[in-house]
Amino acid sequence: MCPGVQSPVPAACPHGGMALEPLTPTPAPAADPELADFSRRLLIAAALTLPLLVVAMGPLAGLRVGRWLSPTVSRWLQLALATPVVVGSGWPLLARGWRSIVTGRLNMFTLIGVGVAAAYGTSLIAVVAGGVFPAAARDAETGLVAVSFETAAMIVLLVLLGQVLELRARQRTGAAIGELLAIAPDTARLVTATGDREVPVASLRPGDRLRVRPGDRLPVDGQLLEGGSLVDESLLSGEPLPVAKQPGDHVTGGSLNGSGSFVMVAEQVGGDTVLARIIGLVSAAQRSRPPIQRLADRVAGVFVPIVFLVAAVSFVAWLVWGPPPALALALINAISVLVVACPCALGLATPMSIVVGVGRAAREGVLFKDATALETLGRVDLLLCDKTGTLTAGRPVLTDCLPLADWTAAELLAAAAAVELASEHPLAAAIVAAARAETGEPAAATEFAAVAGGGASGLVGGRRIILGSLAMLRRAGVPDADCDLLEQLAAPLRQRARTVILVAGDGRAAGLLAVADPIKPAAAAAVAAVKNLGIEPVLLTGDHAVTAAAVARELGIERFESGLTPEQKHDRVVASQAAGRRVAMAGDGVNDAPALAAADVGMAMGTGSDVAIETADVTLVGGDLDAVVRAIVLSRRVLQNIRQNLVFAFAYNAVGVPVAAGLLVPLLGHGWKLNPMLAAAAMSGSSLLVIANALRLKAGR
Repeated sequence: MCPGVQSPVPAACPHGGMALEPLTPTPAPAADPELADFSRRLLIAAALTLPLLVVAMGPLAGLRVGRWLSPTVSRWLQLALATPVVVGSGWPLLARGWRSIVTGRLNMFTLIGVGVAAAYGTSLIAVVAGGVFPAAARDAETGLVAVSFETAAMIVLLVLLGQVLELRARQRTGAAIGELLAIAPDTARLVTATGDREVPVASLRPGDRLRVRPGDRLPVDGQLLEGGSLVDESLLSGEPLPVAKQPGDHVTGGSLNGSGSFVMVAEQVGGDTVLARIIGLVSAAQRSRPPIQRLADRVAGVFVPIVFLVAAVSFVAWLVWGPPPALALALINAISVLVVACPCALGLATPMSIVVGVGRAAREGVLFKDATALETLGRVDLLLCDKTGTLTAGRPVLTDCLPLADWTAAELLAAAAAVELASEHPLAAAIVAAARAETGEPAAATEFAAVAGGGASGLVGGRRIILGSLAMLRRAGVPDADCDLLEQLAAPLRQRARTVILVAGDGRAAGLLAVADPIKPAAAAAVAAVKNLGIEPVLLTGDHAVTAAAVARELGIERFESGLTPEQKHDRVVASQAAGRRVAMAGDGVNDAPALAAADVGMAMGTGSDVAIETADVTLVGGDLDAVVRAIVLSRRVLQNIRQNLVFAFAYNAVGVPVAAGLLVPLLGHGWKLNPMLAAAAMSGSSLLVIANALRLKAGR
């Protein structure tokens, strides 16, 4: 995550303490050893911390445990329960904290190490060598010094929970790379002088001739030499309609071949293919996108040295100018500073708000992959939207049926559906579905014939029916006057982003059908709401300019770009970030994956591809854009709640640390001296205040 930090083996970053990401994209491993290790440590910590809390806090809550455990036995039992949690489960956290101090790169783990060491260390001394504390530090009733083993254990437990959640998020990120790598086939059919033979894709070289059969995925990028077919290029454009390919056309690895067979020549292989570049962009974006550092992290470099300095100054001042026993009082005040400065409230300020916020979001159909996404979303000011599957339904439906001459709408639709019943084209499925809904199951045409990229024809009730482009109708002998009339009717429909299929019967114009990818019902209201939140919506699509303009106009989106490749979408995200914008990207397809990964927050439709969902930070379960609005509003509430919690935490430290250091004693007397027991109580109180404030989010406040 940090520039310039690399390691030949898996390791933690020396700056931030987080695990490093792999440079070379590979499928996610079946098991993550670090995740398994931290999960095991978390389970052990949870199993021991729960009884520790009962023993430590039971008497305060009136539990029966306080009646059969003497204070001395209780303290030794707490020590026995806390030691495996702190020293065992928490060892990696303590090691990272120590490394940060040794290297001078203070971070979140420095705060954690200081807090755990102060809480556990002072409690250990109080149990094992309590005599070093003067009478003023002891409880009046029991004569014992207060301990805070449960505080040290809870810090370890909460941090381990956060680490496990982050490691699981990283594992899902690896799954996205694995999904992309699985798109391209492992083998290809190499055409040789002695016949075809199957070879590994990794062995292909530019210039190799390859045969692609119906239903195959193309192994590499190249040019079509012989044959023709309809190729699904939604990998690149996101558009559901296949593209007709003829000799001389460029084809892309990972695309899905239709019913035709063809021979192609390999041009870009290995890491030079479009799919390989998409994978590289996704991987690089995920590595280079550092998680937003919590405010606690950002102030760690200042806060920790100040706490150490205040503790040291307090120790020296009480040792030199304090009353007898000077050494004991100096030690008590120094320990009180470390305990009261334990980063419990500061550490809970952000995660508590986020945990509650993530739970509320899930109930509203918004799934956040990690805390960073929820924290970041409220700050975005630019929303880039894919078109197909995001703003539109992502599947074509029949929108218009215009008959001519003596044809009725029902007759035209039934005849067209009879021909399209045998077709594999996505537009055919839309026409057949509409006919089934309007006129019932169509009768199959006879003498069916299809022309790749042109249309189809067949006999229906003794009539020769032709569906397709203007060129196909002209070749079939349809009069020019009829063709011109069909084109006049088709022009306004095309301006409204409709795909038009011309229909002729027995050599004369019969009418036309229009198919479109309909805009989702909630899209217009969602776009308007996004604008009201002060966020600019922009449409990015691989579709044609006419279609993009029509959709943008209908939704009230002022700015759009069309004909974009996955790399260009990614570049638009990066350029916007370079211009100082905070970018959210909403998409649903493989072609959106690089942009989703590069954005500050990637948002995938729950109805979209697995690659998009795995790559994105947020999944909108229902697949509607109005969930984006709910997510942004909730994120802003969470951010406000976090700020409130941080104010509480910092105010507590601003007051507690000087009091614990004894700064008020010369002015107000010894009654203002804070012993470790009161320091621990104050620390717990600040944490409870933060937790109570975070829980307000659950009720939507």
